[in-house]
Amino acid sequence: MILKVTDKQVVVEAAKILRAGGVVMHPTETCYGFAVDVRNSVALAKLYKLKGRDAHKPVSILVADLEMAKKYGEFSEKALGLAEKYWPGPLTILVPRSENLPENFNIGQGFVGIRYPDHKFSRELVKAFGSAITTTSANLSGEPPLYEADVESFGELASLIGLVVDGGKIPLNKPSTIVKVVGGEIEIVRMGGLILG
Repeated sequence: MILKVTDKQVVVEAAKILRAGGVVMHPTETCYGFAVDVRNSVALAKLYKLKGRDAHKPVSILVADLEMAKKYGEFSEKALGLAEKYWPGPLTILVPRSENLPENFNIGQGFVGIRYPDHKFSRELVKAFGSAITTTSANLSGEPPLYEADVESFGELASLIGLVVDGGKIPLNKPSTIVKVVGGEIEIVRMGGLILG
């Protein structure tokens, strides 16, 4: 199913697909992404199969606001300062994960990457769904990110995508900057479009 990002029912339909364990392909402020329910192991398996991604490679989560972020990660003063300064925006903050994340999500990982995006549809989707969803680029692992809703590049695997939210072509933005915060120390894991000042 394909819906335009401007469709009045798009957020409701996308949240419905997520609740049913489906995969939603949608635009973000950096590129197109794949969203699934982080609590649903079947949905996560579909996501990894779609991307051809190593099952041990972690994915980040998308939240609707800072309060939701605190539910899934433990924020030190330093991490909180970064969140308050740069969120919403293209910054993924890696913090110690909380017990609210299921064990089958990012198995063996003590930290979780959390992103609060500066993108209206992405935030509305998380709000409508009511809890965190995955945020990972909608592409085959090792391939460039997608800046338009190109499902054909996935071949037969495209059938695993429950809904495509078509936002047209989006600007060729750099990916989010990723930082890991351990106590008061910051480690830049990936330098993206956001430069920390």
